[in-house]
Amino acid sequence: MKQQYTITVYAEDHIGLLSRICIIFSRRKINIDSLNTSSSEIDGIHRFNILIDETEEVVKKLVKQIEKQVEVLRAFYNTNDEIVWQELALYKVPTKEVAEKMVVERILRKYGARVVCVRPDFTVFESSGHTEDTEELVKKLSEYNLVEFVRGARVAIMKESEGFHKRLKEFEYKEPGEEVIENEFLEKGEKIFTM
Repeated sequence: MKQQYTITVYAEDHIGLLSRICIIFSRRKINIDSLNTSSSEIDGIHRFNILIDETEEVVKKLVKQIEKQVEVLRAFYNTNDEIVWQELALYKVPTKEVAEKMVVERILRKYGARVVCVRPDFTVFESSGHTEDTEELVKKLSEYNLVEFVRGARVAIMKESEGFHKRLKEFEYKEPGEEVIENEFLEKGEKIFTM
């Protein structure tokens, strides 16, 4: 049965990796509902949050395929119950509606919306929450001449990811070994590698 899964990918910061990951989805004709990339808590390691609606069997195969990419350290998949997640949304409303109608201000307070920009012709509010929350606020504000709405990609943190993060932190602080291992065939060149 299909359901929402968030795929979390930890990878080195390399050009072209995002494109290769997206190709894995497009080859299988799987739509990405939301995609967020950002730096992680470790310098040089990036984190991808990819939201899809698929079966667990398909998601397992996708994660295995993603982990085959050289720069990818690890990939995980989780259901909504296994993560803490939020989405950021911006709403543009005519300033006149906000100033003249106290109802709009009460609605914004109820949903925890914060003012981002105030101009004579419009006011922009920001709120974060689950998709249902942002959609509900859109419906409420559409009654008061909502001009524009945009929602950002899902940002998620796994509830049970401590083990991987500890290993990643340990790896970051390990010093390179002092012992240098030479390749015994390096100087032999064509004697070994020709047919």
